[in-house]
Amino acid sequence: MTAKDPYANPAPLGLMGFGMTTVLLNIHNAGFFPLTAMILAMGLAYGGAAQVIAGIMEFKKGNTFGVTAFTSYGLFWISLVLLLVFPEQGIGQPTSAGYMGWYLVMWGIFTLFMFFGTLKTNRVLQFVFASLTLLFFLLAAKDFTGSAAIGHFAGWEGIICGFSAIYLAMAEVINEQMGREVLPIGSVA
Repeated sequence: MTAKDPYANPAPLGLMGFGMTTVLLNIHNAGFFPLTAMILAMGLAYGGAAQVIAGIMEFKKGNTFGVTAFTSYGLFWISLVLLLVFPEQGIGQPTSAGYMGWYLVMWGIFTLFMFFGTLKTNRVLQFVFASLTLLFFLLAAKDFTGSAAIGHFAGWEGIICGFSAIYLAMAEVINEQMGREVLPIGSVA
């Protein structure tokens, strides 16, 4: 008989931080609302800090994928907010669209590699990473081309990506609480 893991599952915290912040930013990208302090605050607190905390908790559990994913994406959100706020505070020059495109390409490449790490996990996590990879490349294409249409399409795709992470977070919480699969996640055999 194996001893029960004494630590709680930190993944729902990280997934919710990622999911909710991604949905909110992409509601902006889809053209519904301007970029406001609400999105920046979510980026720092829930998308950023909560994911870093989840990553540290994954470290404690010995989950290399979890610590790499949550810590990296938490720091992504923090760096994105700083890229937007620093120039407003007179700290550095604003980042040009083309250079921002390269920032997003690098995150897309990282996410593509992380996607391959999901292939032995559940289908919903695979969808989260596949759709996030696509989102980063779409946002980069928007910055490289200046196309508002690509940006709006990326926003809609990002909303779907974010909601998929929210679904997985709640499935993990509810399934654990109920002791059975209530919300399916497509476990890989």
